Amino acid sequence: MLLQGFASIKLAGMAGVFLADLTWAEAAERFAAGAVVLVPIGAAAKEHGLHLPLDTDWRVVSALAKRVALRLPIVVAPVVGFGYYPAFVAYPGSQHLRAETFTALVRDLLGNLVDQGARKIAILNNGVSTEAPLAEAARTFEETRRASILVLNTRVLGRGADRMLEQTSGGHADERETSVMLALAPEAVRMERARAAHRPAGTPLPFSPDPTSPGYNPTGAIGDPTLATAAKGEAILAEMVREVADALGARWPELAR
Repeated sequence: MLLQGFASIKLAGMAGVFLADLTWAEAAERFAAGAVVLVPIGAAAKEHGLHLPLDTDWRVVSALAKRVALRLPIVVAPVVGFGYYPAFVAYPGSQHLRAETFTALVRDLLGNLVDQGARKIAILNNGVSTEAPLAEAARTFEETRRASILVLNTRVLGRGADRMLEQTSGGHADERETSVMLALAPEAVRMERARAAHRPAGTPLPFSPDPTSPGYNPTGAIGDPTLATAAKGEAILAEMVREVADALGARWPELAR
């Protein structure tokens, strides 16, 4: 068996690593030693209003994974940058896979890891429409393969810090998401283009920049990004990282030893 002989290391006290930085032998050693593999998922190209770059989701989930790896001896897999994002596909640049394609992609990637010896896999999902396909993929994968899968959705993480927010409603490229980006990559945020854009009641999905569409949304945002600050973003990030680390430690207590 390929992985025999690669169980010599102990993970306790070790720093987390990025899978892409390892050699194949080092990856095998980590997997055989029982490392938790974190698979981040965040769109590499999806509209985020007039003021945030298309790769906002990718940047945020990458930063979260890196910060968690500074706390726990996990292996961070490459970010899955393409997924099921039907709500905003009408906006130029947004990339989207069908749900069945995305589910198959995730199953193949998880299958690679399990075939190579990984048995503990956490998915860090920075999306909303991706939640249902991921839940299905994780459930069926655990039923058919010898692996433990944990799905963490960023949508519900860090909400304790939302008390700092001032917007009356939000949901996409809003005060919360813009604050996080101001903390992570202020140079990528075009605050001079930020506009409050509250979703009218009953506006159907998908949204569209086409004025003739029932889902017309001229900015693509939902909320008030003009209220965003880097300080709010840092507080939200810190809370999210803590919650991810706590969830991983609760599922696999050996991480915290």
